[in-house]
Amino acid sequence: MFTSILRVYCSGIQNFIAFVGKGISILMPMIALVIAFEVFARYFLNKPTIWAYDLSLFFSGYLAALGGAYAQQKKAHINVDILYLAVSANVKRIFHLFSGSIAIFFMGVVIIASYHKFGEAMQFNYRRMSEWAPPMHHFWMMLIVAASMLILQISNDMIKDIYHLVTGTDLLPQKDEDVEGN
Repeated sequence: MFTSILRVYCSGIQNFIAFVGKGISILMPMIALVIAFEVFARYFLNKPTIWAYDLSLFFSGYLAALGGAYAQQKKAHINVDILYLAVSANVKRIFHLFSGSIAIFFMGVVIIASYHKFGEAMQFNYRRMSEWAPPMHHFWMMLIVAASMLILQISNDMIKDIYHLVTGTDLLPQKDEDVEGN
């Protein structure tokens, strides 16, 4: 029964993170369109926009931050290979538990700081210092969401690692692309 609950929890998180990660990828072509429009408006119409730089900056921030959990899911973050490649699969799992704990702590700090900045941005109507001057509160809320998603993904990974260390089996069946020599 407990194993079934863990499987539902972990597969639910994996599906949610994959959905958001793939969905947020639409921002990449949108950034390209915004920049292309700015180039067209500036050099062909001689009428530069006041919003293109800020919008492409926001889109890039959203893409990088919200894509972090998906990158974690796909194991696309950096390892210290000199240590990581020299140890067994179980020691790698222990490395994951250690680094995951540090990352969760750091993401908690990011959530707390972003929450306070979000409150300030709402209270004082913070705006970006540009001609367009868009409000900034949404950016701090996005950081809260992105850090929370990363905590969910890391906790998912940690549960699977602990389960494997205790039982010697995988909690969820691994796809061929997810297996990294374990």
